Amino acid sequence: MRLLAQSLYARYMELFDPSFPFPEEGYRGEYIKEIAEKIYQEKGDSLKGSDDLSFFKNYAEEHLSDEIKRTLTRMGVKFDVYYNEDTLYTSGKVYEVVEELRKRRLAYDKDGAVWFKLTELGLGQDRVIVKSTGEPTYRLPDIAYHRDKFIRGFDLIVDIFGSDHIATAPDVLAGIRELGHDPNRVKVLILQMVNLIRDGQPVKMSKRRADFVTLDELLDEVGPDAVRYFMVARSINSHINFDLNLAKEKSEVNPVYYLQYAHARIASIIRFAKEKGFGPSAGCDLSRLREEEEALLARMLISFPEVVEVAAASYEPHRLTGYLHEVATAFHKFYHNHQVVSDDRGLTMARLALCVATKIVLANGFGILGISAPEKM
Repeated sequence: MRLLAQSLYARYMELFDPSFPFPEEGYRGEYIKEIAEKIYQEKGDSLKGSDDLSFFKNYAEEHLSDEIKRTLTRMGVKFDVYYNEDTLYTSGKVYEVVEELRKRRLAYDKDGAVWFKLTELGLGQDRVIVKSTGEPTYRLPDIAYHRDKFIRGFDLIVDIFGSDHIATAPDVLAGIRELGHDPNRVKVLILQMVNLIRDGQPVKMSKRRADFVTLDELLDEVGPDAVRYFMVARSINSHINFDLNLAKEKSEVNPVYYLQYAHARIASIIRFAKEKGFGPSAGCDLSRLREEEEALLARMLISFPEVVEVAAASYEPHRLTGYLHEVATAFHKFYHNHQVVSDDRGLTMARLALCVATKIVLANGFGILGISAPEKM
C-alpha cells in the first residue's frame, strides 16, 4: 500500500513535471495514471509537493476496491462481508498480537526488528514480524486477522492462498495455536499459478511492469462461464493452463461448450417431443430402459448427490467438473446410438424421463459452479 501510494503520487506529480522521479519498484500500470488523472480533476494542483501520502493511499484503496467489487459482480461472486486489513492497525489488534507473543516469550527484538520465536515452536527458523522500518510482515496481520475471526465466533476458516504464500501459512497457524485457538479449525488451500496461453504460447505477465491481463479483460474476451469453469476444472495442486483460444472455441473441443451443448440439446429434444404430443414423463415405465448406454447414464445420474458431497467435504470443485463432463459424454453417446422420440410411446416416455433427469443434473451442477445453463445454442 505504501508503494501504491508512492506510485500514484508520482503519476500525479508527472502531470505537472514529466521528469518527476518514479519509484524504482513502483506499479507502472495504466490504471495508476487513470487514478492520478481523476485526482487532478477533483483536486487540481492542491496536492503538489505533499509530504503526507495518506490521501493517495486511501484514494487508491477506495478506487481499486470499487473496481474489484464491480469485477466480482461480473463474475457472479458475492461476499457478505468485506474486511479491511487497515482496521487491524487502527483498532490496535495487530499490536495486541505482538504484546501477547511477548508475554509468552515468543517475540523478541533484534537488529531493530521484532522477531517471532518460531524455533521455540518446532519450526525451522525465527521470522521477522515487524521490520526495522516499523512495517509488519505478512505474518503479523494474518495472525491478528485469524485471531479476530475466532473472537467473532467463526467455527471454520478456509484460507485460499497463492503458492507464493506457502511458507507463511505454517507460521500463521503456529501463532494462532499459541494465542489459544485451534488451528485445526483453519483449512489452508494453496493454489498454484494460472498460466494464460494464447496461440500455444504463454502470456508473460508482471503486475509492476504493467504487463498483465486483468480479469475484466479476460471476461471481455471469453466470458464469465469459461473463466469460472477453467478456474475450477483442475485440482488446486496443479498449475492451470488457461488456453484463451480453447475457451473461445465454439465446438465440442471446448469443455464448457461441450457441457452447455449437452444441456441445450436436451432442451431441444424436450421441445421437439412436446410438438409431437409427448407431455411430462412422470409415471412412465422405466423398465423399458434396457440398453447399455441408458443404464450407464442412469447410474451416473444417481451418483450426483454423492459427488457434490465429496467435492464440498474435500474442497475439490474439480471433482464436480470432471463428473459433469462424464455425464455429458454418457448422454451424447446415448443420444447418438438411440432415438429418443419414436413411434413407440412407452419407450419414448422412458427415454424422455432419462433426458429430463440428465438436464436437471447438468443444470444443478452448472448452478453450483456458477455457469449458465442455456436452453438453445
